[in-house]
Amino acid sequence: MSLDVSPALLRRAEAGTVDDAEFVYAVRQSLPYAYDLVAGLVAELAAGDAPFADNQVPPPSEAERSQLLRALASDAIRGSLERHFGVRLAFQNCHRVAAFRLAAVETDSYERFTSIRAQLLNQSPLLRDC
Repeated sequence: MSLDVSPALLRRAEAGTVDDAEFVYAVRQSLPYAYDLVAGLVAELAAGDAPFADNQVPPPSEAERSQLLRALASDAIRGSLERHFGVRLAFQNCHRVAAFRLAAVETDSYERFTSIRAQLLNQSPLLRDC
């Protein structure tokens, strides 16, 4: 299970009336490592003028790695985090996440980060089973 969903939120979803803020709250509560990692990247991005900020530190445990994978593999979760923080997220492997300024999505920096070449160059035997 990816998220801990309260009975009240589930009832609203069944009625068709869930907004992004409610969903992001559930994500933040259920996947705190993933949420905090993205929030930290967004803060780093806001503090400078680089087109993106990225994480290159592996999660401390498989539980945190699992949170990150669940957050970024779900279109709904990833999309809600992107809208909430006003960024585009890019993901290369078990832990290399980048937050891009929306204006940088059509740039060489984004194209390089999300390229096949970058994916191949970012591989490591240590990450084979992540």
